[in-house]
Amino acid sequence: MADLGNGDGAHSVRFGTPVSRRSMIGGMATVGTLSGTMAGKASAPARSGGGWDVVVVGAGVFGAWTAWNLQRLGRKVLLVDAWGPAHTRASSGGETRLIRTEYAGDPLYTRWAWESLAEWQALSQRHESPIFHPVGALYLYPQDSAGIDRSIALQRSLGIAIEKIAVSDMARRWPQIGFDGVMVGVLQPGMGALMARRSVQALVGEFVRAGGFYRQCAIDPPQATGGALEAITGSGGERVRADQFVFACGPWLPKLFPDVVGSRIVPTRQDVFFFAPEPGDARFDGAHLPAWVDAGSKDLHYGFPDIESRGFKIALDRHGPAIDPDVMDRRIDDQALQDVRDYLARRFPGLARRPLAEARVCQYENSDNGDLLIDRHPAWANAWIVGGGSGHGFKHGPAMGRHVAGLVSGTGTIEPRLAFASHRPHG
Repeated sequence: MADLGNGDGAHSVRFGTPVSRRSMIGGMATVGTLSGTMAGKASAPARSGGGWDVVVVGAGVFGAWTAWNLQRLGRKVLLVDAWGPAHTRASSGGETRLIRTEYAGDPLYTRWAWESLAEWQALSQRHESPIFHPVGALYLYPQDSAGIDRSIALQRSLGIAIEKIAVSDMARRWPQIGFDGVMVGVLQPGMGALMARRSVQALVGEFVRAGGFYRQCAIDPPQATGGALEAITGSGGERVRADQFVFACGPWLPKLFPDVVGSRIVPTRQDVFFFAPEPGDARFDGAHLPAWVDAGSKDLHYGFPDIESRGFKIALDRHGPAIDPDVMDRRIDDQALQDVRDYLARRFPGLARRPLAEARVCQYENSDNGDLLIDRHPAWANAWIVGGGSGHGFKHGPAMGRHVAGLVSGTGTIEPRLAFASHRPHG
């Protein structure tokens, strides 16, 4: 059995080599397959004791920001993914994610989203192709409430720009929206859209250029006989040793840890649609329409204006059927498309009969209560489980990565509501 303990490049598993900024993020045409760009071999300096300080498994948004933060703390970090950063089947893949701080007055997620926004903006400024589009975020509510006012007060106390808007004012500002059943809106003008795949791949590129290492390698479910995990084993039999391990594997966490995670995280099918506006119709682009969430729709529809000419995006936050991320059929069915068109006819009538430009099937990985799952493995003192994005986790990547890096380094404290003890198996 081969041992990839100190990253000496002597075996066939691929790992990162420094890549040029232009080849990584020089434009939409070149921000492509990171694993292909980084497939060559290079030497990694061996630690005096051999092995890595930390191995992070999973190069999605959680794993990438964790590895990035650990590397900046001086740790020797190896980032591993079976298919590549933000690959097409990852929960961090695809085009856009909403960043917003409207969390019904929840202090933890409001603060994490606000702290993360600054990091996303900085990442966007460091790269040539935009990662953050400040189109704003608009919430549509069927009725006003004291809870909305409490959430607004919390956000204003943090310095977040936010305004409550009467339906008459919304109809004047955004006549392309139908406001039937809406009483009040909340607008966050400083929020907007994150380019999902591009941002993760750009971040991993930064991580590698700063001295981190990336390998494309599938791993078997980890096993250990004592109170610590000594190594992980690749599907080809290679062993990777480290002092500590972080598993940020999204919908694959239940497969890697069937006894520990199991049904505490359930992957579900989520359909996403992009519609083409009329030729020359700019009403649905980012200059004229914010990202939006319809809190009054039974399926909690949300979406984005036409960003980077991909079309008007609409999706449902309602959890779809449970799936296996390895074998799920990723074709949109006719009924799902008709349901979305019925919704558009009421809320965005100018798009209801427009052509479908693109459709995707991705997945959530849902915890039972919607909270993230971030905790030490119950049996292994040197292994951490990070997941349960539950459809809202992407935006928190920077704050979450900093939090996990603190836990791994021994300077942070586990957040009780994110711990295993606060999560129950589904069903």
